[in-house]
Amino acid sequence: MNICLIKETNMTTPDNTVRLSKRMAELGLCSRREADAYIERGWVSVNGEKAVLGQKVGEGDRIELHRAAHEEQAGRVTILLHKPVGFVSGQAEKGYRSAAELITEANHWPEDRSPQKFKAAHRHGLAPAGRLDIDSVGLLVLTQDGRVAKSLIGENSGVEKEYLVRVKGKLSEEGLRLLNHGLKLDGEALRPAKVSWQNQDQLRFVLKQGKKRQIRRMCELVGLRVVGLKRIRIGKVKLGALPPGQWRYLAPHERF
Repeated sequence: MNICLIKETNMTTPDNTVRLSKRMAELGLCSRREADAYIERGWVSVNGEKAVLGQKVGEGDRIELHRAAHEEQAGRVTILLHKPVGFVSGQAEKGYRSAAELITEANHWPEDRSPQKFKAAHRHGLAPAGRLDIDSVGLLVLTQDGRVAKSLIGENSGVEKEYLVRVKGKLSEEGLRLLNHGLKLDGEALRPAKVSWQNQDQLRFVLKQGKKRQIRRMCELVGLRVVGLKRIRIGKVKLGALPPGQWRYLAPHERF
């Protein structure tokens, strides 16, 4: 049994309680959906008592995640795919193909150094932790682990994503300054980015957020047209030599 002790306070009132599943997600124990599943299966206790769905907790309560939950989490995999053009990141609509279709034994990169062996069960419940447009290529993370997904795409995620972006058009010094900080999308100011020239027709973007088609829309605002976009890094994990259309497991020592 693993115990996670929430910070003690001198006073707990109904006004500062939250749903147990939300608190578990905030603590990084699992996703909210996973928390509800664990509670339903009797794998969570609060102050030594079996938890129930919908239960609320305060800051002084002690949450216990049972060994069975940890064992299940340990069996979940995270996969790194070099997504090619023509595949959507998530669930495909009619006429389109999902990137998850590429997760087959035949497409497993022969140079994968992970000790993990492919099992058909590794394809079940895979969800993209972030997205790449159908016309974009590069590193795409697919995971069974809600903790990984939350760390990459959660509201407070600060994980960097790095892209190489081929563009057409002229970019002024002011335009480059705005790409780094000062643009708005959907009426909301964007977080500061790191944008610089990689070569005469390619920009390097490093972002800490992921609005829909963000880079393409940012470029349009400063008079550029994106003609190619490739994600080469997420946090500390690089695309490296992984060939297009192939995938590998996130190794035990790797962290985003």
